[in-house]
Amino acid sequence: MIDFKQLACLNRDELLENVVPFWLTHSQDERYGGYFTCLDRGGDVYDTDKFVWLQGRQVWLFSMLYNQVEKRPEWLECAVQGAEFLRKHGHDGNYNWYFSLTREGRPLVAPYNIFSYTFATMAFAQAALATGSDQYAEIAKRTFARILEKRDNPKGPWCKTVPGTRDLKDFALPMILCNMALEAEQMIDPALLDATIRDCIHQVMEVFYRGELGLIVENVAADGELSDSFEGRQINPGHTLEAMWFIMNLGVRLNDRALIDKAVKIALDTAEYGWDKEYGGLFYFMDRLGHPQQQLEWDQKLWWVHIEAMIAMIKGYRLTGSQACLDWFLRLHDYTWSHFKDPEYPEWFGYLNRRGEVLLPLKGGKWKGCFHVPRGLYQCWKILDECQ
Repeated sequence: MIDFKQLACLNRDELLENVVPFWLTHSQDERYGGYFTCLDRGGDVYDTDKFVWLQGRQVWLFSMLYNQVEKRPEWLECAVQGAEFLRKHGHDGNYNWYFSLTREGRPLVAPYNIFSYTFATMAFAQAALATGSDQYAEIAKRTFARILEKRDNPKGPWCKTVPGTRDLKDFALPMILCNMALEAEQMIDPALLDATIRDCIHQVMEVFYRGELGLIVENVAADGELSDSFEGRQINPGHTLEAMWFIMNLGVRLNDRALIDKAVKIALDTAEYGWDKEYGGLFYFMDRLGHPQQQLEWDQKLWWVHIEAMIAMIKGYRLTGSQACLDWFLRLHDYTWSHFKDPEYPEWFGYLNRRGEVLLPLKGGKWKGCFHVPRGLYQCWKILDECQ
């Protein structure tokens, strides 16, 4: 008999007593504003560069907690000081969001990365809800408009590929738009929101999902066909599993049971495909034809992959009653908690080798910040509460 209440409390307590206090205590830059994300195992800062997408994620996280969990002043203060740093320094004045900044806020890397834009939109949408700020709402709206303008060529002048030779489109943007549209829906025109949602569902479930494979590929040719190339053969189980719980949320919104069922099936098929039968855990990258891969980290076990998989499986169980989803959730929960949770210090490890041993003891860096662990704990807590 599964004790859903106990599991819900476990995730809640880890979130509120361990992970959130870690970021609240160690990441805030009290001199210049914004957040340090390069934190070692104990929470000490080892690099002061600030990555805009991670700044946005942390503004979103603390705003969301304030909006959804409890009106704690320290959470709102943390969110607002980060939002102010981003408002002043994160973009070029026309809401083109830089990739990284110096500690003081001077731009380091040009606004080539569309995910700086997506997480700025999510950040300011949630911060607007938390504060009632019309200025924050306007930033969210204008940034969302910039994303739609750039959707067909996200990197713009910073794209390295030569047009017309092997034009590919990427799964990551329609995937994140599935979630971002709901996060920012109060800031977006309803007709535009509906059109965006419909297009994202089409892209994720009919273009990048390949029925002949039973899997989602990371890149397809511009005409929607498969590409026999490194990028075109790439499978990212974590991306798929994260996308499927976004799609399940859209299925609930649209009252579309067929969409939910299809998302659950894809999630189950992906977990089975991506699971390391020898050492456990989910692979980071895979090649759909079994060829050697260009990513040398292909067999690493990453925190976010397993956390997003947990959310997908417990949500799939909650929405459909699938025993297979529950079984996968329990397997993933056991692996994730026993390998990524640091038994001595707060927050979780991010990077394991294939055998499940810690590769890097850092708690944050250029790619890991205050997002997947706390969001995953929050999601699992709330969904498990509903399963009782």
